Amino acid sequence: MEQLVFIVFKCVTAVVLVLTAVPLMIWMERKVSADFQLRIGPNRMGPAGVFQLPVDAVKLLFKESFAPRGIDRFMYLAAPVVAFVPGLLNFAVIPAGEIRAEQGGLLLAVSDIELGLITILAISSLTSYGIAYAGWASGNQFSLLGGVRSCAQLISYEIVLGLSVLSVIMMSGTLNLSEIVRMQNQLRFGWMPSWNIALLPLTFILFLIAAFAETNRAPFDLPEAEQELVGGYHTEYTGLRYAWFMFGEYAGMFTMCSLITTLFLGGWMLPGLTLPLGILGGILGFGIFLTKVIALIFFFMWVRWTLPRLRWDQLMRFGWKRLIPAGLINLVITAVLVQVWK
Repeated sequence: MEQLVFIVFKCVTAVVLVLTAVPLMIWMERKVSADFQLRIGPNRMGPAGVFQLPVDAVKLLFKESFAPRGIDRFMYLAAPVVAFVPGLLNFAVIPAGEIRAEQGGLLLAVSDIELGLITILAISSLTSYGIAYAGWASGNQFSLLGGVRSCAQLISYEIVLGLSVLSVIMMSGTLNLSEIVRMQNQLRFGWMPSWNIALLPLTFILFLIAAFAETNRAPFDLPEAEQELVGGYHTEYTGLRYAWFMFGEYAGMFTMCSLITTLFLGGWMLPGLTLPLGILGGILGFGIFLTKVIALIFFFMWVRWTLPRLRWDQLMRFGWKRLIPAGLINLVITAVLVQVWK
């Protein structure tokens, strides 16, 4: 019984963490975009406009929610939930820290499974279903085109993502995310940090580009391109139904930045730093992890408000003719490096 209560507590904590991070990221995006465009941004509601978040939540809650005629109602209503849930589920297997003890320790993750990396890739692929359902069920040609674009984009760049992950697996020799983090805490040759961003820089670049495409972030936001598709797959959604899509995008970005931190930036550890035992070490480790994630989130926002959107043909050509061949070549190079460094 105690074990069940502890598992439920970890699940609730993970959900609360993601649901708290999402509105803070929305506020952060507004301030970052305002800085890039030499504007002030939210500044009326509370300190630095932080109370704008509950105001927006109330607005979405009471905004009229209507559906067009002739829709597939089940798919129309299910699509926002299917688009949001994967970002929430994925965070369950990502370790955010560790409370160490003299005998054993407690990992700050809902579940530390051996196939954690494969689980994340499997769950992430479900996002395309939500967007495709929304585009098809809305009965709108712009929404349908956005859904088709999303399926083609996600399938194409998932190949790049998978090739990048294979390189990390070859270097680490495991699919367990906590073990991948611990292996990056070692020093190679007595001085070289074992972060995968240093050992596998090309893999990191390929994974980062694919992550932008997988989260539908600019310059890869073709499924919802306002100038071409009005709003894309969520054109016919209002109120809380639209909010689910928006929350899903930011939850996916938070989870993806957490995954990049885990795979390439050493997770909750720093090279050569031994965290103290007990709760203090767990808090410091979680702080290190969260700092890396926030830095990556800022980079995602920086790219969005700096680079222009690609054309659709450029997006697909870049994925199939540039990134996939580069991923295959990188896989061969990684195999050679693994044999040399053994």
